[in-house]
Amino acid sequence: MDVTGRRILLGRVHGAFGVRGELKLESFTEPARAILGYQPWTLRDAQGVERVAEGATGRETAKGLVARLPGIEDRDAAEALRGTEVWVARESLPPPAPGEYYWVDLEGLRVRNVDGSDFGTVSHLFSTGANDVLVARGDRERMIPFVVPDYVVSIDFEAGLVTVDWDAEF
Repeated sequence: MDVTGRRILLGRVHGAFGVRGELKLESFTEPARAILGYQPWTLRDAQGVERVAEGATGRETAKGLVARLPGIEDRDAAEALRGTEVWVARESLPPPAPGEYYWVDLEGLRVRNVDGSDFGTVSHLFSTGANDVLVARGDRERMIPFVVPDYVVSIDFEAGLVTVDWDAEF
């Protein structure tokens, strides 16, 4: 599986914390502070403008994760980053455990059902709280519960294929 050049969204800046340039940071990692171990960050603002940030540090508080970035020294500079997404290179993440997958690694794989019907490719995945959902786009969009082995029968990275037990008409 070639992950070179792929990036994964790990968090988002929610605004300033205090007056010394610290940031309120939403982390999508588990545990939340693990985001600090994956660097450098690519910061992408709402207009799509990106810049690389290295040397982020942080701490957990009662109100969540707080981060500090070099060059962000006051509340105004921190507040200017509100809404900025934190992306990292896929290759900077550790390999997933057996039977686990990074969603970004599934994107672009072909999706076929057990009867051989082609559903297109994995567009993205999202969480509903109850379970994750794989979105396949081909002749139309299909949302398939990411439940192994009930609906997602197999994932073959070598073949670039996800096999699902899902009715082609559904």
